[in-house]
Amino acid sequence: MSLTVFLAVIGAAILHAVWNAAVKGSTDKRTAMGAVVIGHAPLAALALCFAPMPSLASLPWMAAGLALHFGYQLFLMHAYEHGDLSQVYPIARGSAPLIVAVVSVTALGVHLKGAEMLAVAVIAAGILSLVLVRRADGMRNGRAAGLALVTGMFIASYSLVDGYGARIAGTSLGFYGWVALINAPLMAIYLGTREPGILRRIAGTGRVTAIFGGSASFVAYAIVTWAFTQAPIALVTALRETSVVFALLIGVFCLKERLDLAKVLATSATLVGAVLLRYARQS
Repeated sequence: MSLTVFLAVIGAAILHAVWNAAVKGSTDKRTAMGAVVIGHAPLAALALCFAPMPSLASLPWMAAGLALHFGYQLFLMHAYEHGDLSQVYPIARGSAPLIVAVVSVTALGVHLKGAEMLAVAVIAAGILSLVLVRRADGMRNGRAAGLALVTGMFIASYSLVDGYGARIAGTSLGFYGWVALINAPLMAIYLGTREPGILRRIAGTGRVTAIFGGSASFVAYAIVTWAFTQAPIALVTALRETSVVFALLIGVFCLKERLDLAKVLATSATLVGAVLLRYARQS
């Protein structure tokens, strides 16, 4: 992984953490998440004015990616209805790089060095350990954990599909731009039919989240989709999930959440994995 790709993905991880913090700080997480997804549309439409048209061969990948992104969003919303963000998010994001790495090596013939596999494992372990940091009631929540794990499977699946789809399309921005642009009205239709009044809330109290959170989310994943075409998907996915660490730091320093030893150790492990991943290719 080149320094340019490494820094770009780290930047994407920071943007991902920013919009996630906006959702985390909202009292109505469903409205906030809906606002972020629908908020992709303006930048996606603008990007498509400049991006080349994806090749026809990428259309099946685009359709699969659209379905997987939508499924990920639905399962994540349901997971948040049953569990805390600090439990759900680390499981979902931490399981994804492990799944992608295993599938890449065992089924897709991707060769990763031992140091790269170790880096992926360290990052995932650091992220997953965040689930032990804090729970609202001190109890285990098996249903939320199960939903979060399924969410992680969706993340792993759309990462692989988008990575290969963008390569086939010949334009990462054109590929993801169409996925995001179509996904936004689908989410609006789903939310509007399931919860009357939520679209009014998104247009009202959720407008700022839609503009800034949606823009940050679109740019973050547009960068990641480009990175998928420049480096092994498993490595990009693992590095991208350091966003959990940035979200944790935002929580501590901006949202005034409690900092404890478990958070420090989990953050340190994830950052060690990121550094190891950066230099693994050079060894």
